[in-house]
Amino acid sequence: MSRLILLLIMSVLLTACASNHITVPDNAAAASLDDVDSRLWNEARLLQFHQQWQGTPYRLGGLTKKGLDCSGLVYVAYQDLVGPSIPRTVQGQTSLGTRVAKSDLQSGDLVFFKTTGSGRHVGVYLSGHRFLHVSTKKGVIISSMDNVYWKPRYWFASRL
Repeated sequence: MSRLILLLIMSVLLTACASNHITVPDNAAAASLDDVDSRLWNEARLLQFHQQWQGTPYRLGGLTKKGLDCSGLVYVAYQDLVGPSIPRTVQGQTSLGTRVAKSDLQSGDLVFFKTTGSGRHVGVYLSGHRFLHVSTKKGVIISSMDNVYWKPRYWFASRL
């Protein structure tokens, strides 16, 4: 039993937002994104979701109001607002949807950042160059993509 618990803890640690070298396969993406209903995945609903989760602390591997990481926030938001499951990790989420130019971003697009050599971060784009994500210091927040930290770390965006 303790070996199972150890394996579970190790798999949670390997799903971190900052990890680009994930060795655990990401099999959670069974749903087709072709049927995403924009009435469910839109800015108004994302802002309501933010109000419910605002300030929830960062917790590596978390998926609850006690704490969650960046890919966990995207996973929970998508599940709450749209329904089907998407991949749980940043690595898995990078393969979703269709890539879009930064100049063509729309509310609900996933935005990805390179935070360190191998570190990655994901959030959900909102209008006005803002995005919903989880900060390690402030928890669930909305930040500007033009801020001095995020602007040079922008990697790419995808539309579900």
